Amino acid sequence: MSATVVRKRSALTKGQLPKFAPYIVLAIALIVGAAIMALIGFNAFGWGIVFAVLFAVGLVSWSAAVEGSRRAKDKLATCLVVGSFLIALLPLISVIFTVLVNGIPGLITPGFLGTSMNGVTGAFDNKAVEEGAPVLGGIYHALLGTIQITLLATVISVPVGLLTSIYLVEYGNDRPLARAITFFVDVMTGIPSIVAGLFAAAFFFAIVGPGTKTGAVAAVALSVLMIPVVVRSSEEMLKIVPNELREASYALGVRKWRTITKVVIPTAISGIASGVTLAIARVIGETAPILVTAGFATTINNNVFGGWMASLPTFIYTQILNPTSPSNPEPSDQRAWGAALVLIILVMLLNLGARLIARLFAPKTGR
Repeated sequence: MSATVVRKRSALTKGQLPKFAPYIVLAIALIVGAAIMALIGFNAFGWGIVFAVLFAVGLVSWSAAVEGSRRAKDKLATCLVVGSFLIALLPLISVIFTVLVNGIPGLITPGFLGTSMNGVTGAFDNKAVEEGAPVLGGIYHALLGTIQITLLATVISVPVGLLTSIYLVEYGNDRPLARAITFFVDVMTGIPSIVAGLFAAAFFFAIVGPGTKTGAVAAVALSVLMIPVVVRSSEEMLKIVPNELREASYALGVRKWRTITKVVIPTAISGIASGVTLAIARVIGETAPILVTAGFATTINNNVFGGWMASLPTFIYTQILNPTSPSNPEPSDQRAWGAALVLIILVMLLNLGARLIARLFAPKTGR
């Protein structure tokens, strides 16, 4: 009985690599790759490249010898796909690791999130480096400015972008106006951010007067960048709403505007929320348009419609380019990395918030 079972198992597994084959090739590739790199000069990046090549060659060759060319080609394709994914993932991991390592010391500095740079001079930074005193100054004014400017830009962009996408999908019907809007939206998608800043600055210079720099001007500049993203993402989400839902609503005598507000938009709200989040993430890290339109401030400004206003991107830019103490730039570098970490955390929270909103407002599928 046992001999029969063994023969059946052998017949089933004949011509197949054992399950532990990838692990054997992995271990051999790691060892041989390390030995090769030790001969020519070891470095982690080169070791990873040599290891990947050896692993792919070893696994595919073994598969070709045991399983045949068809499965060997399948394993080669798998290695290429996984390798491409890891190559695309490495920069993201590297950026996150670098920002965490350099940003955590600044983030945990007392008062970093609750104080501004008002009154902080190079003398304080010199004292922090030479005498070991705590690093003074924080990002409260820049964090507040980023939130206010981005919030105002979102208030401007989301209604305009959503209404535009509703017109294109529900009323446009390939009319000349709809085609013109689509063309200009595509053009606006590729506008450099500095051009958007110059447009907003020139617009307010002509209306208010030369030298006008406020958070509201920066919000207008950012809205020029946000609107095309909101239009495109909302348009695609509205297009995938089944026409049967619209027809069922019309059959019940519901007017078109009410069908859009009660059926179409709630059905597509998940994708619309994701598109708005993408648009916010697109502009929250912009530096050039804010430098042109909002300037830079070291004090807290709660009025988005008056006075210069700082933001996290401009704070990072200024701290790196013009350290508070040119002779001891380490405290400024620490503040810049801490602000960069806070900016990444904000983007992450925006994505989590969008997922939560999409889940809460998505149409219920259960009975």
